[in-house]
Amino acid sequence: ADHGKKMASGEEASHTVSDSIATEFATYEDFLDSQITPTDLHYLEDEELARQLVELGYRGSGEVLKREEFEARRQAAAASKLAQRDQQKVLASCGKDLRGSVFLEALADREEANRNGKMTSIIFIRDKNAKGQEISGYIDYAHRLKVEDFEPYFSGKRKFLPRHTDLSFYNWDTNFSTSNSTPNYQVIADNATGLLFKNKRDRKIINVDPKAPSPGDNTTRTPIPTSKHTQVTIYDHITRRKA
Repeated sequence: ADHGKKMASGEEASHTVSDSIATEFATYEDFLDSQITPTDLHYLEDEELARQLVELGYRGSGEVLKREEFEARRQAAAASKLAQRDQQKVLASCGKDLRGSVFLEALADREEANRNGKMTSIIFIRDKNAKGQEISGYIDYAHRLKVEDFEPYFSGKRKFLPRHTDLSFYNWDTNFSTSNSTPNYQVIADNATGLLFKNKRDRKIINVDPKAPSPGDNTTRTPIPTSKHTQVTIYDHITRRKA
């Protein structure tokens, strides 16, 4: 039984090596060339002959992998990569009936652009938490989409609210406040003009002061009329990055 286990684990290790080879080299010839040592070329004086010997397993410095197996593994790796990409394209809002919720419709409209990096939206929400305490906060929508499952929000099972791990959070009843930078934004809290957020990709400043004449370059401010929250405002920042 132990011998069988060892054989199985050996085969798995071999498959892993083969898979990594198939993704590392663009062509089978590139793989063969990587196995040929300078000594081989010196004595054989023929690159094609050296490749043939590696393919047959007579020469080479590592794994022996037949052309058919290399191509099969390369195709499998490409298919796996494509499947992952297609899986990522499935939006949490897809197929959900969002009629009657202006806020969820606004989130759905922005989901794809925030997932693919074309936009990084900051959502301001003021509402009451489960304890009935008034809370408010600024949320990095693109970041929350990456670290959280949004299906319960779009299906109406859970209410979307700010957390103390978001860009900014304040509990008006307890005076508890936090601010956290995210992969997309740096928080600039000690500023005379109030709270500012600096986009880490294009270094543009987003000014969330409602009295400010403009929220900043490539940024639009949209108040969302909703009865589900006390107040919602979305700041959409276009990052100009190609998907």
